[in-house]
Amino acid sequence: MGAMMDQVWQYRTPRTRLLIWAGWFATVALFVWCWNLMTARTNWGFVRDAPQAAGDLLGRAVPPRWSYMERLWAPLWDTINIATLGTLLGIVIAVPLAFLAARNTTPSALILRPFALFCIVASRSINSLIWALLLVSILGPGILAGIIAIGFRSVGFIGKLLYEAIEETDIRQIEAITATGASQAQVLSYGIVPQVLPTFYGISVFRWDINIRESAILGLVGAGGIGMQLQSSLNVLAWPQVSLIILVILGTVVISEWVSAKVRHMVI
Repeated sequence: MGAMMDQVWQYRTPRTRLLIWAGWFATVALFVWCWNLMTARTNWGFVRDAPQAAGDLLGRAVPPRWSYMERLWAPLWDTINIATLGTLLGIVIAVPLAFLAARNTTPSALILRPFALFCIVASRSINSLIWALLLVSILGPGILAGIIAIGFRSVGFIGKLLYEAIEETDIRQIEAITATGASQAQVLSYGIVPQVLPTFYGISVFRWDINIRESAILGLVGAGGIGMQLQSSLNVLAWPQVSLIILVILGTVVISEWVSAKVRHMVI
């Protein structure tokens, strides 16, 4: 009894403390290795001249060439269309995949669910710029490649969040509908879909907001939109035009953020 009273409670065991210190040591060692690798491959002459180069570039870009705005309305409209149609395409593909990937709705846990999860992971693993590069080489430059690239990229984002929302549905509502003798389709329509619908609306609007930003730069690889005007201006070193395009992109993103927040507040 006395030996038990002499024991002092400790927040962590010696073994746990040793593992924590080992983890910190490994983290510091990794950081030092990465820093040495970065510095060895960095041209520090350019870094020292960076402030002067940035100041010179800013001096050339200010003031923006406001008269160039009349040539940006059509590309800006293309950018919004790329984001909107690409989001719709992503929704059309992602919704069936989400129901196939969710454990409580998939008709085949051995075949269809792994296939759906693979499609979702593959979409999330490939950046929209890479999709656009591939599609431009196949379909040629233009907004069609941009729309499909945005759609393919959106599948992983929408599909993952949606199938997780499906798996988190309240089982009591589903059991209550099942107890009435409802078919599987009726359980899906009246027990699961109403629960995930607000989440679905929020995910879709949020993804549209992200796609506005991504579609603005797809033109850099020939996928249409205002990014093509940006690339053209960069090629001829027209810095006043570049600064105007950046301001237009910034304003578009701010407005889309505001619209997205309002819509999500309404539906959630």
